Amino acid sequence: MASAVETDSGDGGALGEPMASGAGRRAAQVARRIEETVIGRGWPVGELLGSESDLRAHYRVGRPVLREAIRLVEHHQVARMRRGPNGGLFVCAPDAEPAIRAMVIYLEYVGTSVGDLLEVRALLEPIAARLAADRITEEEIATLRAAMHEEHAQLLGPECFAVDPVHTLIGRLSGNPVLHLFIDVLARLTTRYARASRKHSAVELDATKREAHAAHRAIAEAVIDGDGARAQVALTTHLERLSTSVDPSRAHRRVGDRDAGFDKTAAPAAKLAEVLAHRIHADIAGRGWPVGTVLGSETDLVARYGISRPALREAVRLLEYHSVARMRPGPGGGLVVTEPEPQASVDTIALLLEYERVTADDFRIARTAIELATIGRVADRFTGKGRELPEQLAAAAQGLCEGVGTPSPPTGSFHTELVNAAGNPVLALYFSVVMELGRRHPAGVSAPAANVAADSEQAHHRILDALRSGDPAVARHRMRRHLAMLTH
Repeated sequence: MASAVETDSGDGGALGEPMASGAGRRAAQVARRIEETVIGRGWPVGELLGSESDLRAHYRVGRPVLREAIRLVEHHQVARMRRGPNGGLFVCAPDAEPAIRAMVIYLEYVGTSVGDLLEVRALLEPIAARLAADRITEEEIATLRAAMHEEHAQLLGPECFAVDPVHTLIGRLSGNPVLHLFIDVLARLTTRYARASRKHSAVELDATKREAHAAHRAIAEAVIDGDGARAQVALTTHLERLSTSVDPSRAHRRVGDRDAGFDKTAAPAAKLAEVLAHRIHADIAGRGWPVGTVLGSETDLVARYGISRPALREAVRLLEYHSVARMRPGPGGGLVVTEPEPQASVDTIALLLEYERVTADDFRIARTAIELATIGRVADRFTGKGRELPEQLAAAAQGLCEGVGTPSPPTGSFHTELVNAAGNPVLALYFSVVMELGRRHPAGVSAPAANVAADSEQAHHRILDALRSGDPAVARHRMRRHLAMLTH
């Protein structure tokens, strides 16, 4: 219909200037439709989706809206526009980096502490170790031993391990892409904390490295032996020692207070705009994330960072996408610091995991682990300390439960309120990702029964009753049975 067609015929505002809200929403809708097309076709890497004119006609939008949609699709690493003869929008294989960056930005902003990171690592990594031990192949054994050899070679170096290969690699060897991605983010943030807060002598650093390497070797050998129980114990013990080594006065220090921003040494090969976006993000975090502050006009920023105007505008696009900062036009305008929100992270991660063929079982394992951990965390915070459970929990218990294939859990729903009551921003973000996966990926999971509403309400109240009586073991038992009903 003609009314659905954008009437703009030019390129609109300069790159970096915000589109009108209606056009921006339309661009986001077109981007999502393109992504759904790619997913529906089985993510055929290299396939041509159409030329710019073809896509404008198909989606019935003007050039400015389509180009904004393509920028979003390119940022999600779903497809890339190739200019010139035989050009067009081609499906590409996504990179994990945009998803990881989105998560890191949000977790830094909301004040994730080192204790939060270690708590979730102790939850997820032993599960990954058990899964890895059950399925490891001879080729993967060689990969794991090569990683251990590389780490051993670093023992003689003056620095902490440049990478943390064993933890992330075991996440990958688990065969569960959800656990792999989550563990990768946790390991990166923990490593950044360690680098920023290191105040050890050379002797202490050497002892720490050797102890960590010995623990990694024990974990790796248990996985290679196929002994999942031993691998879990070794990994849990290692993470417990890591937790006790954190100075209690610094355990609640926000990751990113002084070490925020991406590691610039890892970025030279990246596009110039991406490197600049990282620098501006680091500067914002270093200032304590002053929401509403104007960092400077476009002219000021070009001079400050020694960059071209086109590169700056593309960097601003990336910052705007992650809600780090937004360009405000007009007198008194400039690049304004904004408040990050998690949806950009959730959408980017969900797309990546769909490409990696996340299964219903992957979803079930991750959700069950997070929700059972939430029970323990809520019990620790509210039971036996004269503190009542949050009122929102009792109110939300009467609502419908978030099952697979249903819309993403709204604010105020029982499971969302339970995770929020746990007070760990990592758990809250990871739960949002898992629920978005459930919404996008219902295949392989039977739909809930017709009486799910009544059953869910009863289960919610029984879980709360166990928490109120100070019995988290029974609360976990009831949650486990409740989730089994929802996801099978």
